[in-house]
Amino acid sequence: MSLILTGASGQLGRRTAELLLERVDPSEVVLVTRSPEALSAFAERGVEVRRGDFDDPASLVEAFAGGERLLLISTDVIGTRVTQHRRAIDAAVAAGVGHVAYTGIGGPTEANPAIVAQEHRETEEALRASGLAWTFLRNSLYAEFEVPNARAAVATGQFITNRGDGRTAFVSREDCAAVAAVWLAGIPGSEGRAHDITGPQLISPADEVELIAELTGSPVELVTVDDEAFAAGLAAATGMPIELAQTLATFGRAIREGHLSQLSTDVVDLTGRPPRSLREVLEASLGEITPAA
Repeated sequence: MSLILTGASGQLGRRTAELLLERVDPSEVVLVTRSPEALSAFAERGVEVRRGDFDDPASLVEAFAGGERLLLISTDVIGTRVTQHRRAIDAAVAAGVGHVAYTGIGGPTEANPAIVAQEHRETEEALRASGLAWTFLRNSLYAEFEVPNARAAVATGQFITNRGDGRTAFVSREDCAAVAAVWLAGIPGSEGRAHDITGPQLISPADEVELIAELTGSPVELVTVDDEAFAAGLAAATGMPIELAQTLATFGRAIREGHLSQLSTDVVDLTGRPPRSLREVLEASLGEITPAA
């Protein structure tokens, strides 16, 4: 029986695969991707790489064959996720997979206004109804996403946000990958559990502004705006479509309303080491952050 990882050519999937190979023999691992050629380096190490396309259900049944544990990494296109995930879940059932873990988001409730919350909730519901053994790895917002925000704040002297006084425990992608790798390698007692994968502390916009100023030596002003103004400003500053900016604004609202305020010890409990802080992630990127003149 194999340990199967979907989305293996993405950032989270690739790093999870690398960490998994520190724990198990390559012959136990199957990496599933639409582009097997992108994972040739893993194949050279003895890992089996299989083609699997979430828009081609038959390919998924073949890709999941012989799976003992399967890590279902959420796909990234809003609006198609639920259909794709249901295909993957059905394929896991058809292939006789023993246990599936799904990487979702914290607080996937009906009240959560974050644009992705509904899709993650519906995927979790589909897994519960599938008859498969399941585990939910609910990842907090990536700390790495705050690097460009910090860079923009330093460049302009302003940190513009619609988060209000809300707080969230940003988590590093590295820690999410570490937990996923540990689960694939065999966390005992995880069946039927939802793990909140978070950073070590809840961070408010004021905390983040103070941290950016401290790390860069550049004063930064905290500017709080409403959702409409945030989306309009983001679209104007980046050139992105206003619809996308409005989508991103839903995360700030979710933080402001307390839907992404989960804080847990699951990273250290599952991996044996404490999670990286937002400070550590920003410090590692200081070379990319230039204080304003």
